[in-house]
Amino acid sequence: MAEKVCGKAYGKINIGLDVLRRRPDGYHEVKMIMQTVDICDELEMELLDTDEIVIVSDTSAIPNDQNNLIYKAIMKFREATGETAGVKISLTKRIPIAAGMAGGSSDAACAMRLYNKLTGHHLPLTQLQQIGVKIGADVPYCLQGGTALSEGIGEILTKLPTPPACYIVIGKPDISVSTKFVYENLTLNEKTVHPDIDGMRACISSGDLEGICSRLGNVLETVTVTEYPVIAQIKELLLTERAKGALMSGSGPTVFAIFDREETAKKAKERLANSGLVKDCFVTGFIDCQEEA
Repeated sequence: MAEKVCGKAYGKINIGLDVLRRRPDGYHEVKMIMQTVDICDELEMELLDTDEIVIVSDTSAIPNDQNNLIYKAIMKFREATGETAGVKISLTKRIPIAAGMAGGSSDAACAMRLYNKLTGHHLPLTQLQQIGVKIGADVPYCLQGGTALSEGIGEILTKLPTPPACYIVIGKPDISVSTKFVYENLTLNEKTVHPDIDGMRACISSGDLEGICSRLGNVLETVTVTEYPVIAQIKELLLTERAKGALMSGSGPTVFAIFDREETAKKAKERLANSGLVKDCFVTGFIDCQEEA
């Protein structure tokens, strides 16, 4: 067995997010298109002589105990395999926290991949995803990465082609949004405007960036934007800066915008960074997949 392994946990955005219904078990049935972006946390994992799970992070904004999704991921892997090896995980955070970018889920997915490799189990992706869904609905996707249609509660994944190359400006205001709050306050009725996920999928398959941008939609904006108007302000600024389209990712509050020119994206990022509307701001792009297990 290796003594130490390293990996990257990439963030995601939702270029389309629809909620179809609330299920009897309390979960919501979704239909969304997920996309990995080139912003990542970094994890380093090393074996310990004990069976402890030790998490060390460069931020105090997240827990380092059993409430951390990394810890839960290791425990679920142990339950599935009987593994007992203790590990120390050093986490460097770059994905904004509580941002709608699946930072915690991606960290958990990366931790599972690293632990899988470090302990010599080499479970296939499908088995890791079966374990991962017990941690959170986004974890199976984060194990896979790339571009994917996500259905069910998020665990039914269909790989899609990577969209055309473009430049993504991402901005997160200095607020945190509770996913639980957003879903609990989501109203679905005959007046709900549902994004065209099927049309978005067709545009991705045909490489139609204009079609993708014209179909950006997130039904959760009906809750989060109402509660936090700054999200609408960020979208408006980015669209004024000639974005092809702008949308809130996940349950928010992060907003992303798509640009076809790097120079335009950089100017928009600079204006957004100086606007006072955001705490974190990036120019990035789509990437195809996560690291291999």
